[in-house]
Amino acid sequence: MRIFTLHMVLALAWAAIAGNFSVLNIIVGFVFGLLAIWMVREQLGAGTYFRKSRRIVSLILLFVYELVHSTFTVALLVLKPKLDFKPGIIAYPLKVKSDVEITLLANLITLTPGTLSIDVSDDKKTLYVHAIDATDPEGIIADIADGFEKKVIEVFE
Repeated sequence: MRIFTLHMVLALAWAAIAGNFSVLNIIVGFVFGLLAIWMVREQLGAGTYFRKSRRIVSLILLFVYELVHSTFTVALLVLKPKLDFKPGIIAYPLKVKSDVEITLLANLITLTPGTLSIDVSDDKKTLYVHAIDATDPEGIIADIADGFEKKVIEVFE
């Protein structure tokens, strides 16, 4: 957390020196801050920061991919002349354990078009997910397990 705070300070310092706090300028400052921290990573003990950063970026990229892919899939489903999909609720067995991990996974699922997290069981071992097309529940479970849940577990290792 200390390294992340330093990274944010460097990004904001770049924007302050440039005299422009636009989003693009802060992103440039973020990149330059990343390079500066990388150059002195051994002195700061920032090795885990870069591993965790890669995992977070990987999760974000997976989310963007799934967002675009599922948007087109849902659009194709609803634009067909014959609506031949079968909505349903799927009981997803959770591998994640903490409340933060469960919340992040549930939010990622909900933010993806075509799926909605409904509830978590009292023992926190099952997440109930509504899918617009639940004709292949095992496939949906495998997609979540191999996608979002795997990446969430990697981020919180």
